[in-house]
Amino acid sequence: MELLGLGLSLLVLFVVFGFMVGVLFGFFGMGGSFLITPTLLILGYPASVAIGSGLAFYFGTSVIAVMKHYDVGQVDYKLGAALFVVLSIGIELGSRLVFALEALGIAELVTGAAYVLLLAGIGLLFLRRAYAIDDEDDADDEDEIDDDEIPPIAQKIQSYRIPPMISLVSGGRTSLWTVTGAGGGVGLVSGLIGVGGGFIRMPAIYYLIGTPLTAAVGTSLFAGLFSGAYGAFTYGMQGSVDLAVVGTLLVGSALGARIGSAATTAVEEDDVIIYFALMMLFASAGIAVSELADWLEIGTLDVLSVVLLVGSSFFVGLMILYQFASELDTGEPDARPEAEADD
Repeated sequence: MELLGLGLSLLVLFVVFGFMVGVLFGFFGMGGSFLITPTLLILGYPASVAIGSGLAFYFGTSVIAVMKHYDVGQVDYKLGAALFVVLSIGIELGSRLVFALEALGIAELVTGAAYVLLLAGIGLLFLRRAYAIDDEDDADDEDEIDDDEIPPIAQKIQSYRIPPMISLVSGGRTSLWTVTGAGGGVGLVSGLIGVGGGFIRMPAIYYLIGTPLTAAVGTSLFAGLFSGAYGAFTYGMQGSVDLAVVGTLLVGSALGARIGSAATTAVEEDDVIIYFALMMLFASAGIAVSELADWLEIGTLDVLSVVLLVGSSFFVGLMILYQFASELDTGEPDARPEAEADD
C-alpha cells in the first residue's frame, strides 16, 4: 500500500519523525534539517534529493520562527538582506559542488563525512555549554551576560573599518567584506550538506559581525528564510526535492512545533541540554556507522545507523514531552526563556 508514492512504513516514519523534529524545533528554535538530510541519506535517497528536501523542510519550519521574531522587532532587515545575497551565492556554489561530486560518485561519502565531523563538533560544544551552565549556577547573578553585549572578538573586527561599511541594529557599523565572508562561508556549507545553517549562521552574525544576541537570532532566521527558499528552488529546478517526503514531514512538524513551544515554559533547559548534546553525538555516530556499512556491505550496520540517528532525536523529544507532561500534572510549570538557536 502506497500513499503519495511512499510505502505505509515510510509514511508513518516521516510523520512521526517530523513530529519529533517539530518538538525539538519548537523547544530549541532549530529548523531540524541537520537531522532530515542524513536520515534521508541513510534511507537510500540520493545526496542531491536528501539535501534539497532538507532545505525545503527548513524553509517550511523557519517561516513560523521568523513571524515570531518579526512581532517583537528582533530583525536587522538591512543586514539580513545583505546576508541573503551572499548566502544565496554560497548555496549556489555549494549545490554545484554537490552535483560535481555526485558525477564523480563521491557525493554521499563527502556529505556523510562532513556531517560526522559537524554534528560531533556541535555535540561537544553543547556538552561544554552544559558544563558552563553548571558553573554559572554557582556564580553570582551579576556575572550574567547581557543580551545586548557585543562579544570582544566582534568589537575587534568592527574596529577595522574597511569600506564599504553598513550600519547595524545595535548602532555599530561593520564592513561589508565581513558580512560577505561570514555569509558566503555559511551559504557554502548549507548548499554542500543541505542544512539551513542556523547553528553556524547565528554565531557568525553574533561573534563576527557583532549584532546583539537577540537580534542575531532574528536576523539569522530572516536571512535563512530566503536562503532556504533559494536553496530549495535551486535543487527543485534539478528535480531534487521530494515533495511527498517534505510534505509528510511538515505535517508532523506542524503539530510537534506547537507542543515544543509550549514546553519551553515548563521544562528547565538544564535538564534537557545534555540530552541534546548526546543526540548530536549519537547522530554523528549513526552517520559514521552508515558510511562503514556501505564500505563493508553489512546490512545490519545500516539498521544500527538508523536507530542511532532517528532514535536519538526520538529520545530527546520524548524526554521533553515527558518532563512537560510531568510539570502539567503538578500544575507548577517553570517559566524560563525559550532557548535561542535556529537549526
